[in-house]
Amino acid sequence: MFSNLGAPGIILLVILALLLFGPNKLPELGRAFGKTLREFKNGAKDIMDDSSKPETKEPGRVEVSQAEQQQASKRLPD
Repeated sequence: MFSNLGAPGIILLVILALLLFGPNKLPELGRAFGKTLREFKNGAKDIMDDSSKPETKEPGRVEVSQAEQQQASKRLPD
């Protein structure tokens, strides 16, 4: 898409952006764009890490916390 975009094209885009948004708003837009890319990158990395980790739990086994065990032992017999 932008394979034929050289230095004159980039300069033209910067001048156009300055005219549209003004010099005060342009740094804010750049920061917002950078934050968006950083969040997307971190989210994609988290998804890739989650999918590459193998399951360490045994299938069919349910872990019960101590609080749940104590509550179960306090129940009245049937």
